Parts: sequence; C-alpha cells; structure tokens
Amino acid sequence: MKAHKSLSRWTRGVTTAGSALALAAAGLAGMTATASAEEDTFRVGVVAFLSGNASGPFGIPARNAAEVVIEGINNGDLPAPYDTAGLNGLTIDPVYIDENGGTSQQVEEFRNLVERRDVDAVVGYTSSGNCLAIGPVAEELEMLTIAFDCGTPRLFEEVESPQYLFRTGLDATADNIGAVRYLQDTRPDVTRIAGIQQNYAWGQDSWRDFQAALDTLMPDTEIVAEQMPQIFQGNYGSEISALQTARPEIVHSSFWGGDMEAFVTQANARGLLDTATALLTTGESAFYRFEDRAPDGTILGGRGPYGVFAPDNALNRWFTDAYVEAHGEQPSYPSHKMAQALLGLKHAADNAGAEAGTKPDRDAIIETLRGASFESVSGTVRMDRADGHQAVQDMVYGEYHYDSSEGPRLENVIHYEAECVTAPEGEDPVEWIEAGFPGVDCE
Repeated sequence: MKAHKSLSRWTRGVTTAGSALALAAAGLAGMTATASAEEDTFRVGVVAFLSGNASGPFGIPARNAAEVVIEGINNGDLPAPYDTAGLNGLTIDPVYIDENGGTSQQVEEFRNLVERRDVDAVVGYTSSGNCLAIGPVAEELEMLTIAFDCGTPRLFEEVESPQYLFRTGLDATADNIGAVRYLQDTRPDVTRIAGIQQNYAWGQDSWRDFQAALDTLMPDTEIVAEQMPQIFQGNYGSEISALQTARPEIVHSSFWGGDMEAFVTQANARGLLDTATALLTTGESAFYRFEDRAPDGTILGGRGPYGVFAPDNALNRWFTDAYVEAHGEQPSYPSHKMAQALLGLKHAADNAGAEAGTKPDRDAIIETLRGASFESVSGTVRMDRADGHQAVQDMVYGEYHYDSSEGPRLENVIHYEAECVTAPEGEDPVEWIEAGFPGVDCE
C-alpha cells in the first residue's frame, strides 16, 4: 500500500396526617415518574480533568466539547448521519466526573458511576495510568466504556480480549512512528536527537516506540540524551541543562498538557530551542496558546487528524462553529477526540436494532460499535484493531509558526496513512517496526 501525503430529580409529595392512601399514591406517582425518566434518557458518565494541572489545556476543552455535542445530539442539530435527536431518540443525561486524583480514586468513581449512578455508558480518560486501571474494571462490571484520548499501547495488552472497553482515538505507537516519518521527510540529515518524557506508561511507551522507529527509518541518528522526569513536575531546569550539554538537533517529547507548555516556555527562555527543534507529539493542544513562547519551526502533532489538523467536513464545520459560539475559542485536539467518542456512541446506539425511542440493549450497542466504520469530525473512523475495539486513522504533523498580527499558522503539513503508522491486527507493534514495517509501502 502506498502512503498518501498531502499538504434527576425527585418530586416532593404533600400529605396530610392519616392519609396513607394519599401517601401510597404519591409514592407510586413518584416511582412512575422516575421510571419514565429513566426510560426516556440514556445516562453517560463523562470523565475529564476538571481540576489540576491537566484541566486547562485538556480536561476543560474536552468537557466543553462534550457539552456542545450532547446538546447538539439532544436537539437533533448535527449534520447527517447524526441528524436525528438523541441516542436512538433518547435524551443524553450526562454525569460529569473529575479525572483528577489518581488511579485509586478513578476506580472508585467508576464503580460509583456503574453501581450507584446507573449510567448506561462511560466516556472519558486522558491519563494512560487511569486508562490502564479502568480497563479491567470496565470488563469486570460489564460496562460499555469508551476511552476518548488516553494513548498507551498497553491498553489492550492489559485487556487482551476486550468486550466492553473501546478506544476511538489512536495510540502512542501511531504518534511516534508518524513523528519519525516526519523527520525523515523534512529533516533527513538530522543525526543528534534527545528526548524528554514523563516517567510513567505514556512517556515510557512513547519513547520506546519513537526509538524503535528511529532505528529502522533513520539508522544513522544518535540518541544523545534522554530525560524522564516525574509527571506534573512543572520545573525542568536541570533536565534542560542536561539537554543543552548534549547539543541535540531535535528534542522529542510526549509531554502533554501543562507539563508540555511549561517545558516549551522554559526551554525557549533558556536558549535550548535556539539550537534544537522541539518535536511535540501532543503540541497541537497549545496551538492557540503558545504565541511566541514556541519558536517558529516547532514540530507539532495532534495525535491524529484532530484540532487544527481536522478536515474540512460538515461535521467538523458544525462542531467548530458550535464550540466557538458556546465557548469563545477554537477547539483543540482533546475537544475533537471527545466529540469523536460521543459520535461513535451515537452511531452504535442508533444502529443497534432497537425501536426508535427505546433504549437499545447494551450488548447490541457493543456489537454495533465493534468493528464499525463511522463518520466523525476527523473523517472516517475505522474500529479495526484489537478485535474491533481500537480505532485506526491517519497521522498528521506540521510546523508551528506565529505572527503577532496574524496569529499562529501551520506549515509543511504531512498526512501519513493509517497503515503506515499502525501495526496490522495481531502483530506486536515493536516487532513490526523492527522488522521494517512489512506489508506496507510508505516511501
């Protein structure tokens, strides 16, 4: 295959003393109203960082996107094929949960959503650590769970035969193969490369996959330094000094959220980015926030065709306009990925075979989403890895440039087809990379 490149509520009853019949009637009426409300709604737990370091650049945009899309779905405002109101005619009732607080708290919150809040599905999770903790619990509790953003490739290693867990976005392997292909196409003479990653599953996996792809595609390069600070550390003075001493030409980083923005600001102020180009696999999330804190030529990814990399299609135009009208700013890639997960849920619920206006069986929704192809703000999404539970899409990279009068722009944008950044079904990604990407022609 040849790669394509292109630039609730409760009603209070009033009773009188001794009126047991009135009390019973009121109770029955309340129960009937509650049952009716439950039949008319589809309750969705929506989990995102609403506080803490990751809330500003990731969690709040994702929550904002969920609000916009859920309102649009409930009102029937979206373009085709999502132009019918609700999920199979049912109003979405969102329950918003803060992802901040660590894995133990998130597992507790998840169990509460399932066992006490009676949700019909859960959509959420940015942190790879939280995803890895939630995956097995979703399977244990038999709850349809859609990971909208977390990127660790280990997700479907921890859950080897998924039934209830899905991911509608890409994993870090695709991010990092794409990053190396971009270097190969735009900076083929680079020889000195360094890395700085967060020291947990996401950063470790990203650096592993990036190095493997580098060894295969650009074997003459040398890793001159690697730094692994703790997640949410915030101050990177000593790491920046070590990187400067190593004199790299490229500094690869999978930092995300506030950590990524802090690193870029500090590295730029201390001169590291005067001589080295930052390659930021999640950099698009700060596209409208960087301004002159990121030097021209900084390489940005958006973890797929999201945010500023999203295509010009009817769904994206609707989403962008509605998001800007509601929140006064452009949506970034976490926003697009949340929108995509909710559209996947609507696709599955609408096509699960239930009579319109009735709640589809959960197993039928799962079977419909498994292996599905559905339209999104990012184009067509194919759920055809991890036995139909993992999305496959193209990868996109470009260069950041900023003008104080015109704002930010992208240059040298290149798309890489999904098959060039994603291992075939059933193959170990690292072994596939090390074998030279057999089965695809991406030159």
